[in-house]
Amino acid sequence: MRSSNPVLNSLSSTRSATNYYGDLHQGMHNPMGEYSQTPVTSERPMTVDDVVTKTGITLAIIVGFAVLNFGIAIYVSQPLAILLTMVGAIGGLITVLVATFGKKFASAPVTIVYAVFEGLFVGGLSLLLSGWSVGNANAGQMIGQAVLATVGVFLGMLYAYKSGAVKVTPRFTKILTGAMIGVLVLVLGNLLMSMLGFGNPLRDGGTLAIIFSLVCIGLAAMSFLQDFDVAEKMIRQGAPAANAWGVALGLAVTLVWLYTEILRLLSYFQNR
Repeated sequence: MRSSNPVLNSLSSTRSATNYYGDLHQGMHNPMGEYSQTPVTSERPMTVDDVVTKTGITLAIIVGFAVLNFGIAIYVSQPLAILLTMVGAIGGLITVLVATFGKKFASAPVTIVYAVFEGLFVGGLSLLLSGWSVGNANAGQMIGQAVLATVGVFLGMLYAYKSGAVKVTPRFTKILTGAMIGVLVLVLGNLLMSMLGFGNPLRDGGTLAIIFSLVCIGLAAMSFLQDFDVAEKMIRQGAPAANAWGVALGLAVTLVWLYTEILRLLSYFQNR
C-alpha cells in the first residue's frame, strides 16, 4: 500500500531495510513505493507498544525543544530564536531527505535529530504566527487551541481508521497522492512568485489563503489514515522492532504539518 508520507512509504517499500507546515513538509508527501513482505530476521517483531513508545518519545522531544526556542525568544533574544527556527526548518527537511533516500528508516538517532530540529522550528513558528513576538494578548490561547485541534484531528482519524469508517484503498491513495502533488506545485509556484515580488496569495490571510489552509488541513488529516494503514501492515507482517522509529518519524512529519497549518489558519482570523 502506498503512502503519501515519504518516510512511511519508504519504510513499506523496502524489503531489506531495517526499517515525514508548514510549507516545507507539504513538499515531502510523495509516493515512492509499494508495501511488501518484510524478510524474516532474528530481531523481535514490531508491536503497537513499540510504535506508541517511540512516537511518544519523538513528540516529547519536539515539544521540549519547541518550548526551549520559545523561551529563548522571550527571555534571551528574538533574533537568535528566529535563527534557530530557520536552522530547524532546514535541518528538519534535510533529515527527512536523509531518512527517505539514505535508507535510515529504523535509525533512532535520525528520528531524534529530526525531533530536535522540528522542535526548534515549531517553537519559533508558533511565536511568529501567534503574534506573541508583537504582544498579542491572545497568543497563548491561540497556540493552545492549535494543539488541541491537532490532537483532536489525530484521535478522530485514528478512530475513523480503527472503526473502518474510512477505508484506505488504492483509489483513495491515488486521489490523495494527486492532491498532494497539486498542493506541492501550488506551494512552489507561489513561493517563486513571492521571491520575485509578486506576493503570495496562498499565505496573505485572504479568502484564498483560508481555503488553501483548510485544504492542507484536510490532506494532512487524510494522510494519517495511510500512515496508520502502513504501520498496521508492518506489525501484522512481523517487521523488525526497530522500524517503530521510522513509523514515529513518519507520524511526526504529518503531525507537525497539521499543527502548523491549523495555527496558520487561526492566525488569519486573529488578524482580521
